Amino acid sequence: MKHARLVIPGLALIVAFCFFQFAYPYHLMRREQMNLFMFDGDYIRQTYRGIGWLARLDCDFVDQFFHLPVAGPLIVALALVGIGAAAYKICRKALGKGPSLAIAAALFVWSFFRETENYFSTRYTLVVLGYLALLLAALSFRKVWQKIASAVILLAFGVWALGSPVQKYYGKLFGTPIFAYDKIIGLDTEISREHWNRVIKRSEKDLYMTEASFCYNLANAMRGQLGQNLFNYAQNSVYGLLIFIVPEQNAFTNTLAGEAWFRLGEMTTAEQSAIIGLQASPKHTGVRYIKRLAEINLISGEYGAAQKYLNILSKTLFYRKWALSMMPGHQDAATVAKLEEARAKLSDKDFVYSNNGAFQAVIEGLLEADPDNDMAREYLLCYDLLSFDLDHFAQLYAEKPIKAHVYQEALLVWLSQRDELNDQMIARYSIPNAALNAMDRFFMDPEKSSNTYWYYYLEAVERQNRQ
Repeated sequence: MKHARLVIPGLALIVAFCFFQFAYPYHLMRREQMNLFMFDGDYIRQTYRGIGWLARLDCDFVDQFFHLPVAGPLIVALALVGIGAAAYKICRKALGKGPSLAIAAALFVWSFFRETENYFSTRYTLVVLGYLALLLAALSFRKVWQKIASAVILLAFGVWALGSPVQKYYGKLFGTPIFAYDKIIGLDTEISREHWNRVIKRSEKDLYMTEASFCYNLANAMRGQLGQNLFNYAQNSVYGLLIFIVPEQNAFTNTLAGEAWFRLGEMTTAEQSAIIGLQASPKHTGVRYIKRLAEINLISGEYGAAQKYLNILSKTLFYRKWALSMMPGHQDAATVAKLEEARAKLSDKDFVYSNNGAFQAVIEGLLEADPDNDMAREYLLCYDLLSFDLDHFAQLYAEKPIKAHVYQEALLVWLSQRDELNDQMIARYSIPNAALNAMDRFFMDPEKSSNTYWYYYLEAVERQNRQ
């Protein structure tokens, strides 16, 4: 009988853990990126005071573990089961086993879906669990007057320490998991961790979003395969290649945009993106963006600003080691070399832009600063392909040819347009016979070659003819 009592809570624990670990894994990781907890006395005293101080303190402390793949889901699962167990014990003596079990199950399910709501869901879960624990403690006394007195005292303490469970920022009364959103923030999370193979693997064919195309393209660019794999994924013209930061976009897209600009060497845009991320975080202290601002300022040589951000991170549990290793004067040879490599990409030109029309000018500025910036070169080549500027593409390609079947296909289209598809030009651009044979096969059945530039170009021509 004793073991039988553990079956239902055990199953509930497994279900909750598996859901947040496997089916909805990035929901909690995103919260960790948008939060900050510092082991600093002054910070704790100033941040966690007033009504609800304990709820905020507990939640921020717990959130820092959410980037760990097992710890985060396990913590949430234990809290949800704790709610059900506390509700069952409170109701057991008054209502009996059956009704108490039904109430506990209903509260567990409701809390489970509430946990998928927003950034403050875990705090709400902990607040509910806290109030139930206080009520359970009050009911543990034998005499009625003791129960009433302790309930008043403990619930008064709860109002002071936990705050009201009815707050606007807790979101809707009922939560609903949005799996498409979890997929897209999953791509963003894996990008922040530089897990490029995972980004490509998780870029599903049915996730037709500009942000998904952006993530797929960035991951391939970091592997040096942007042009080679460009049309293995649906491309929304040039809009999924690089994203500019504009007020009309949501904060998530604007912060995601900075990931590519940072790696290309355009630090002004990357810094603007990180600041937006800080502003969008619940307390304007997203740890991911504090780290990014530290990196940007180290690369730009703004050591005073970098030191400020590194000092903050040095007081955290999981970023302390990294922050101390990045402190000016304490960097090892590998870190110094990496910073110097990133510094070489910096452009000495300042651009003011708000749309993709300035794309070429920005990338060309990066190439002028560092002609060996092959990532910037590939982005510009692919921009020319997606915008059908084949003259500029051919000129850029001739400066430093990059072997990729997509580029060879574009050269064949360009030569055909100019009526220069002859042996001399084919030899000049080193176009292999395999590419010529593939072009012949393409026109026999275009649908079998949807991952080619020819297919993308043919679709554009057909759309134009229909208009």
